[in-house]
Order: sequence, then structure tokens, then C-alpha cells
Amino acid sequence: MIEAEWWDYDDADEFAEAVAGDVGFIIESALDARGQALIALPGGKTPLPIYEKLAKAKINWKNVTIIPTDDRLVPLTDALSNTAMLAKIFLPKGARVLPVTTDKAADHHMAGKAADARLQDLHWPPDLVWLGMGADGHTASIFDGPDLQEALDAPKARRMVGVMPDPMPKDAAVARVTLTKAAILSARAITIVLTGDEKRALLEKAIEDGHSSKLPIGRVLADAEQAIDIHWAA
Repeated sequence: MIEAEWWDYDDADEFAEAVAGDVGFIIESALDARGQALIALPGGKTPLPIYEKLAKAKINWKNVTIIPTDDRLVPLTDALSNTAMLAKIFLPKGARVLPVTTDKAADHHMAGKAADARLQDLHWPPDLVWLGMGADGHTASIFDGPDLQEALDAPKARRMVGVMPDPMPKDAAVARVTLTKAAILSARAITIVLTGDEKRALLEKAIEDGHSSKLPIGRVLADAEQAIDIHWAA
């Protein structure tokens, strides 16, 4: 049974402030305990105002490493790059933002192997993996498609894989790399942040269904051993 605690907010600013505070606390706790912090953050529009508040926190950012939970196989100069979005916000604060993609990879499978190799040099596990969820139930870039099972069943040592969603999202019709299920579940803390009634209902059903869920996020969370904080606003 997935242990999840829901945190509900009526106001967008309160929502952003609370999530930023929660993430900041996790980072500070990691810095106090180990002198460094590793966090995995998503792209998308929902996190942006939260990131802006988080970046203002008085954190020793030079000891914080940030990786994207997933990224599109595009150059870092492309607007679709999650790494570029994170770097724009957190690099000026002194954080290390690690790119996981390269436009030199021959295909998404090679890109996944290259991304995994980059993460092997990091201290592990992550102190936090922050997940979002799409309207189709995907999380990070664990989509339905031919690479779904590889992302779900990859061994614990494998941290990232390449994926080709099917159907391809219309707003970003490109292949991606993503954290594996094992990498996500290895995190010391998992936070899910989402908005809207439809997504809430979808996630509640995925959690209830557990291993029998047909949605990627349900299948990812089904084996979670840690409690999961879910931040939601209408």
C-alpha cells in the first residue's frame, strides 16, 4: 500500500511558498547531515513559480547538485530543454546543474546510456526526487510506449534510460531520457506536485490501483517504501 500524505492549497502563492519551503528543508537537512545535497527536479510550467521562490532561500547552493528528472533530446539552447530552464534559475545562485543529454547521441537508447554514465559519478541516492504528472498519467518521462518496461524494470544500478513516447506528446514531440523507476524509488524523499481536479482524481486512482494501475505513475509508486508528500492546488 502506497503511503501518501496530501497537502492541499487554495491559493497559488501559498502553494508555491509551501512547496519551496518543504524542498528547502530537505536540502538544508541533507547539507547538515552530509555536507552536500543532490536533488532531481522536473521541467514544465507548474514548478516555475516554486523554483523562483526556492532560489531566494538562503541555502549554501554551492554544495547543491541539481539534475533533471528527465530531459528532451534537444540542444541546451532549445526552449524544450529542462536542464536549461533549471540552469537559468539555479546556476546564478551557485548550484551545480548537471546536464544529462547530448545532441551527439545516435539515438535515444545511446542517449540513455550516456545520461546514465553521467549520473554514475554522483553521490547516490538523491536526497529528493520531485515528480510531476501529465494528464496521461506519465511521470518524469516514463511514458507508455516501447520503452516503458525498460524504464520500469531497469536494475537498481541503472539510473537513466532513453525513451520514445508513443503516442508522442504534441507539445514536445521528441525522444527523452528519464530517471528509471529504481532511481526514483531510491531517493530519500519523494515529492509530487500537481494542480487541477482531473489530475488529482487520476493520481488518487493510480495510488489506489497500485501494481494493477495502467498508468506509469501508478506502477512507479506501487513499490515505494518511503512516505510520499503530495502537494496539490486547484
